Amino acid sequence: MGDHPVLCTGDSITDCGRRDDPAGLGNGYVRLLAEAPALARTRVINTGVGGDLSSDLAARWAGDVLAHEPAVVSVLIGINDVWRRYDGAGRVTGTAEFEANLRRMLGTLAPSVRLVLIEPFVLPVTAEQHRWEADDLGAKRLVIRELAAEFGAAFVPAQHVFSAAAEEHGAAALASDGVHPTALGHAVLAAAWLAHSSVSCS
Repeated sequence: MGDHPVLCTGDSITDCGRRDDPAGLGNGYVRLLAEAPALARTRVINTGVGGDLSSDLAARWAGDVLAHEPAVVSVLIGINDVWRRYDGAGRVTGTAEFEANLRRMLGTLAPSVRLVLIEPFVLPVTAEQHRWEADDLGAKRLVIRELAAEFGAAFVPAQHVFSAAAEEHGAAALASDGVHPTALGHAVLAAAWLAHSSVSCS
């Protein structure tokens, strides 16, 4: 990959305190990727911002993604686009708008950039969260899967991976609030990324 980094971007799941970390990696799955043997000779950059919707990421895409001239771009976005429907914040993103935001971003990437798309996920720990999949999240996950196929991206099936892990560990052990991974949850996510991305420093 030469001097061009692996860049991970998205919302708080990616951010994970990276702006308080001298290395800029945070304490979540991005740090685990940076420490993985498969990426040992690769620079990893984290530009996640907590609270971001897909529209927020699109607004900062040029400066926080394209400006770094990455070899690999990994995107995890969408759970806030779902969550805002329920938390009274008033910023509801329909599926069509969500898809348009993603297309606007992905269409700016050079053909040489390797793209990794991680689907948004929830591990329901409240009665309300059990509605998210049918109400909204399922449609947005389908958008990510279809865009991965269209853009030739690696697809990380995070919902499937987490749901399977929850059968062993329980949902709260992986994401205590159903959304933000615990240390174990971040380890599961990093392992899934490495397994499905086919990205290495070789």
